[in-house]
Amino acid sequence: MPDQTPALKRSRLAHGGFIAALILAALAVLAGPLHRFGVIEFPIARHLLAAAAIGGPVVALICLAAAIRTRPGRSRRGRTQALVGLLLSLLVAGFLWSLVRTAMSLPMIHDITTDPENPPPFAAVLALREPGTNDPTYGGVELARQQKAAYPDITPLVLPVPPEAAFDRALETAQALGWQIVVSDRVAGRIEAVDTTLWFGFKDDVVIRISHSPEGAVVDLRSASRIGLSDLGANAMRIRRFFAVFKDIG
Repeated sequence: MPDQTPALKRSRLAHGGFIAALILAALAVLAGPLHRFGVIEFPIARHLLAAAAIGGPVVALICLAAAIRTRPGRSRRGRTQALVGLLLSLLVAGFLWSLVRTAMSLPMIHDITTDPENPPPFAAVLALREPGTNDPTYGGVELARQQKAAYPDITPLVLPVPPEAAFDRALETAQALGWQIVVSDRVAGRIEAVDTTLWFGFKDDVVIRISHSPEGAVVDLRSASRIGLSDLGANAMRIRRFFAVFKDIG
């Protein structure tokens, strides 16, 4: 005898939540590359991320409701879509809101240096900056105070080697990190470079200063973002990464 059990109808709520979760994930993932390759401007990319961050919890609730409505024994199918959508929207929301929490936990600064009292000035890289970027002038005492409170480990590196040797190792380190070298002056002990971030393609400027000291040489760095009020700790991490690679090379 033929099976008379009616086929379950697909849940529109589950399908819609799943599609919405895919859209949110696309917004979060593609906002950076679209900005990096010049398709959209940063304000638009920022709005896309904001939309994904706000929409994530909403879509998660929709998918949760769909998962309940499509549980075994109910008259609708689509539980797999609902659960995948729920997981995806939670991942998107969790990642983006973690960035918000990081921004709130750090000072709104984007210019970090190992020597706040006498920061290495930018020179050659200034010609590469477009109009509307952050002021390259160091922020003074208040900026130094905020940096010291947030990143007390960012200090000069003193080495028992001649400045020329320290310079060669610093240049090798910058090249190993994939930075674009703008100027390299061994006599002056100065290197200027640009580091491009992976996700958004932000251009951040870096200057390295090698100076004499009674112990041998002092290596100072300054790393600054061209756009944005908060760097989410990126410039401090860049300086830490430089010193880590620098020590490994040595």
